[in-house]
Amino acid sequence: MANVISINIADILRAKGMTQKELADAAGINEAAISHYVKGDRIPRGLNLARIADALGVSLDELRQENEITGRDHDLQVARTLIARNASNMSKQEKMEFVSLLLGELEK
Repeated sequence: MANVISINIADILRAKGMTQKELADAAGINEAAISHYVKGDRIPRGLNLARIADALGVSLDELRQENEITGRDHDLQVARTLIARNASNMSKQEKMEFVSLLLGELEK
């Protein structure tokens, strides 16, 4: 269940363009705790889970339910997020390596 909740919180944050700090403020929960929930180190329970759902504008069931984003689809979402976060710090050469990987043109 922890992975499902963590993945759902992270996915909803991403979809809403909301930061962990914004969620922490809206839910009235410590930002460090939100970080642990998103990473899956801890499971939000009871009142904290309800506060997170309310702050995200979703039901408790939506946070708990498994969704279709699993396996390959989830990996692609994670890759997109990592690339988007780091693109501004990447050199042109590093960006071209990613493009080549995506096009299957980089030699192994």
